[in-house]
Amino acid sequence: MDKPLTYAEVGATREGPLPAGYAHVYRDARLGEGRTTYDKAVDGLFHWRMHRAAGLSLRDDPGPAATGVDVALRLLFLTIPCRVVYTVDEPQRRGFGYGTLPGHPESGEEAFFVVLKDDGEVRFQLRAFSRPANFLVRLGNPVAQQVQRYATDRYVKAMQQISR
Repeated sequence: MDKPLTYAEVGATREGPLPAGYAHVYRDARLGEGRTTYDKAVDGLFHWRMHRAAGLSLRDDPGPAATGVDVALRLLFLTIPCRVVYTVDEPQRRGFGYGTLPGHPESGEEAFFVVLKDDGEVRFQLRAFSRPANFLVRLGNPVAQQVQRYATDRYVKAMQQISR
């Protein structure tokens, strides 16, 4: 944890409004029903299976997601360094948020939650805020926004597969 996060609003994806000055992403998708679906989804999320199923690789095995864990995700030639800044461990809601480290093309935070509703429905929720981390990414911001939407769609599909 020697590298500082690249944004100030650490933990802002946990709940409440996302900070101004960033692009915001919200997603809430149905995964299925019941405790077994919930448990599979939580396990897949915390053991990085969602990321792998979405097409990312991990440069090193960081172990399960936990506060303070650094993870270097890879997509093609791009390294995407992040740090888990918090976890949520409630009886019917589990997840974590990670923030960007130097070298990440964006600056901000992304959070993933698996929720077991009172009626047994299982939901996957994603909240994120980001902005380009440098001039070159700012120039390609329309492309970067498309990549973010694509990644979000891949995360949802991955969680739907994992939780079956």
